[in-house]
Amino acid sequence: MMLTLFASAAHAERPGDTLPICVTRAQTGMTPLRLFAGKTAFDCVSPQSVLPGGDYWAISSPVHRTGPLAIQVASLWQKRITFYALYADGTVVSASLDQHGAARHLQLGAIIEQSLPERNAPLLRVLWHIEGTGNMRGILRGARIVNPQQSVGANLKMAGLYGGFAGLCIALLTYNLALWVALRYRFQLAYCAMVTALLLYALSSSGALAWAWPDLANNDRIRINYLTLGIAAVAAFAFARAFFEPRVFGGYLGRLATVASGIMTVATLAFAVFAPVAPYLTDRAYTYAFLAQMGVAGPILWRAWRLRSDYLGMFVLAWGAPITLACLRAFSSLGLIGWSFWLDNSTLASMTIEALLSSIAVAYRIRMLSRERDVAREREIAALLLADTDSLTGLLNRRAFLTEVIGRSGEQTLLIADLDHFKRVNETIGHDGGDEVLRVFARTLRESVPPEALVARIGGEEFAIVAPADILIEPRAILEKLRAGRMPYDVTVTASIGTCTGPLLREVDWKALYACADRALFEAKSAGRDRVRGRHLPDRWAA
Repeated sequence: MMLTLFASAAHAERPGDTLPICVTRAQTGMTPLRLFAGKTAFDCVSPQSVLPGGDYWAISSPVHRTGPLAIQVASLWQKRITFYALYADGTVVSASLDQHGAARHLQLGAIIEQSLPERNAPLLRVLWHIEGTGNMRGILRGARIVNPQQSVGANLKMAGLYGGFAGLCIALLTYNLALWVALRYRFQLAYCAMVTALLLYALSSSGALAWAWPDLANNDRIRINYLTLGIAAVAAFAFARAFFEPRVFGGYLGRLATVASGIMTVATLAFAVFAPVAPYLTDRAYTYAFLAQMGVAGPILWRAWRLRSDYLGMFVLAWGAPITLACLRAFSSLGLIGWSFWLDNSTLASMTIEALLSSIAVAYRIRMLSRERDVAREREIAALLLADTDSLTGLLNRRAFLTEVIGRSGEQTLLIADLDHFKRVNETIGHDGGDEVLRVFARTLRESVPPEALVARIGGEEFAIVAPADILIEPRAILEKLRAGRMPYDVTVTASIGTCTGPLLREVDWKALYACADRALFEAKSAGRDRVRGRHLPDRWAA
C-alpha cells in the first residue's frame, strides 16, 4: 500500500505552480528594487550546478496571483535566505530566514515555506537573496507558489508516506530484534542497524526532526541526513557480507568491500564535522565515496553468481531498485542528470523497497540456515548412531552399551550369550553366511527381551543383555526360539548363556558382574553347550 501511495505521488505534480527562476552572483550595490526593476542581468540558461558557492540573487518569472499564498523552495545548504515579494501596487514584502528560521519553516519533504500576507493587489514576482550557499544541489531549487489548502494537502500526503515508512521500520526492527534474541545470527544485527539508520534518516530528511526539535539549525539537520544515510550504507554492506556465504567475500573482494566501507565511513564523518567549513568539497567526497561503495555491489553480485550462491536471487530482488535509485540520486548531486523533487526524495521509495524485501531476504536466509542446521543435526545424529551401533547387527556396540548400563541404580541382571561352535559355522557356510547368522541371532535376542532391556554385541559372536533384576527374562526361551528359527542354508545353530545379578553403579561393578556372568557362561559351555547357567553377586548360585 505504501509503495502504491508513493508511486501515485511520484506521478502526480507537487501542488501549486512552478516558478521558473534565474540567478545572478550577488554584488555590492544590488538591492531588491533595482533587481525587480530589471537593471541587473540574470542567468536563466546555465545549469546551477556549475556555479561556485557563495551569495546569489534569484528571481522568478512574472506571476499574477491573488489571495492567500505561500512560496516554497527546496531545503538546501544555505546560511540565510531572504524572500522578497513584489505586488502590483509597488509594495515589496520581505522575510529573512537564518538556519534556525529555515528549520522552523520546514514542511514535510524538506520544503521551506514562507507564507505571504493577503493583499488586494496581485503578486507579480518573487526575489530571493541566498547567502552562504554551498551549491551542493543548486542555488535555489523547487520554487513553487501554493495556497494554504494545497500546502496542507501536501503535508498530509507526505505525512502518510513518511508515517507509513516509520511504522514499517519500527515493526521490522521490533520483529528482527526479537528474532535476533532467539537466533543470534550476525546478519540480523546488521539488518537492524541498517533499518535504525534508515528510520533516523527518514525522520531527518523529511523535515519531521525540525518539527520535533524547533531550535535545530537547518544545516545541522542536513548534516544529520548525511550521517544517518552514510551509516545506513555501511550497515547495508555489513548486512550483505553477513547475508551471503563467506566464500562470496573471500580474497580480494572481502578486502575491497572493507576498503569501500572504510572510505564511506571516513567521508561520512568528514562531512558531519567539516561541512560548515567546506560544504562543497566534503559533499563531493561523500558522493564519490557513496558511488564507489555502490560500485562494489557489481563485483559482489558477479562473484555470488559465479559461486552459485543460494541467496543471490533474493539479494538482487531486495537491493536492485535501491542501488539503482541511490546511484541516480548521486548522479543528480553531481549534476549529471536533472534535479527533481521526487528524485531527491526517492530515498523514501528505495528505503521502503529495501526494508520490505530485505526482511523477506532475512526470512529466506533464516529458512535456509534452519534447513542447513536440520541437515547437520540429522548427520550428527546419524554419526552418533553409527558411532554407537554395531554396523553388522544394528545393536549397540560395546562402548555405547557400557555408557548406557554403568550407573544404573538397583540390582541388574546381565546375560552373556555366545554362539556355540561359531568358527565351524563360518567354515561350513562362509563368512557371508556367518554374518547372516549373527544378524538372525541379534534379531532373536531383540524380539525375546522386554523393551526395558538393553541388547548389545560386545564381541565377535558374544552378545550381552542387561535389564533390571525385577524384570523377567527367560534365557531358556531365547535358546528355544533360536533352535526354532531358520538359519542360512538351514544350518543348525545353538548358543550358551551365562547370567549374573548384581549392582551396576560403577565400572568396578561392571567388571565384577561381567566376570560372574562369564564364569556362568563357561559353566554352560563345559556342561555341553546349548544351555543356561546363572550366578549372583555376592552370593553365587548355580542354575
